[in-house]
Amino acid sequence: MNAAKDATPEPSLARRLGPFDATMIVMGGIIGAGIFVNPSVVARQVHTPMLVLGAWLIGGVIALIGAFVYAELAVLRPRVGGQYAYLRDAYHPIVAFLYGWTLLLVVQTGGMAGAAIIFGRYFRELSGLAIPEQVVAALTLGILTVVNCLGIRAGSNVQSALMLTKLGAIALLIGVGWILVAPAADLTTSVLANGNGSDGTWKGLAAAMVPVLFAYGGWQTATFVSGEMRNPKRDLPRGLFIGVAGVIAVYLLVTYVCLRALGVAGLANTTTPASEVMRQALGSRGAKIIACGVAVSTMGFLSQSILTAPRVYYAMARDGVFFKAVGQLNPRTRVPVVAIVLQGIWAAIVAMTGRYEQILNYVVTIDVLFFGLTGASLLVFRARARRGGTEEAAGELVRVPWHPFTTWLFVLACWSVAISTLVRFPQNAGVGVVILGIGALVYRFWTAPRAVSD
Repeated sequence: MNAAKDATPEPSLARRLGPFDATMIVMGGIIGAGIFVNPSVVARQVHTPMLVLGAWLIGGVIALIGAFVYAELAVLRPRVGGQYAYLRDAYHPIVAFLYGWTLLLVVQTGGMAGAAIIFGRYFRELSGLAIPEQVVAALTLGILTVVNCLGIRAGSNVQSALMLTKLGAIALLIGVGWILVAPAADLTTSVLANGNGSDGTWKGLAAAMVPVLFAYGGWQTATFVSGEMRNPKRDLPRGLFIGVAGVIAVYLLVTYVCLRALGVAGLANTTTPASEVMRQALGSRGAKIIACGVAVSTMGFLSQSILTAPRVYYAMARDGVFFKAVGQLNPRTRVPVVAIVLQGIWAAIVAMTGRYEQILNYVVTIDVLFFGLTGASLLVFRARARRGGTEEAAGELVRVPWHPFTTWLFVLACWSVAISTLVRFPQNAGVGVVILGIGALVYRFWTAPRAVSD
């Protein structure tokens, strides 16, 4: 009886997030520093305002379809780890493990290191302090890691505050560019006349879709914290729909303002379109203001990454395919502190090496491949439901419109990016395959002891 009284129940994840938190996490996972740069990348590939805006609209539609796919998956599988759980339940635990393996080793931590370096660069320029950008990056990662160890509410509050500040900076760019900057003399000047861009409308549009789809990526990370939402079947779909729709509006407005101020040729011939617009409106002071916006935007991405991804490593440990300590929760804060710290330390190491860009290129193809596999998992669950499974009733709460056509469109769009990247960077893709192969060996190591004990 005393033993029963002394037994302390294992803590569980705290369900403290609502639809507003979900929306901010979705938008925070998408909007980073890219929106201040990517409009010029697209303008180099297509040559008219309609095509530039059309590329962003098409990418937004694909992202919205993806949001519907993930919303239905969230209803069918409201599990800890989100995308990790969908892959595990649809295919095999090794598929989910390989996703988590690449997420921790390179994809998530590499992206965090890259964003932290960008923040460090802007921090140095704005502050005038002679501190190496890698040191600033590591310190920033450390501070945000500590904040997220204090609990899901603390991490979410910081993330929401940074997201709202980021939206304020983008709203300032849109308003100032629209009101204070005169329209460009010729909005339709051919980019090809200046020797830039792709030859052919369809080829150019296809090339433009690669950076566009990457710019819309990141909303899926909101599924990682579904186990900490008060009502994941309701709140996560709402967050996905509202968040993705909001980002589509933001991206179209920013791109339109840049086009209006610079024209197609001017937009294609700059690498810092947001800074150019603000410089035209407010001079050097405007460029400095938008630099602050970029810094806040990158920190917001960092905060969102540190908040969400450790839940995947936590789920892996709970499945017995990762260090046991990673699957434990702090009794007071009820968050996976070890998983959060592990990710923060590794991201800081990658940032200090300064080789994050090369590492990220290794797994671009693999990352998008898993994205497509996750979309295809809905096809698997629907097929099981038709054979008399239990998913059908739950799936009635959210349905992907015009399934399976739209679901296949999303899957094929993701895989087309993977194929495009494979063709452009065959050596890097080969390294990504090697990383997956090592992950398969590691998975056998983790599962072998369990097989023996069973």
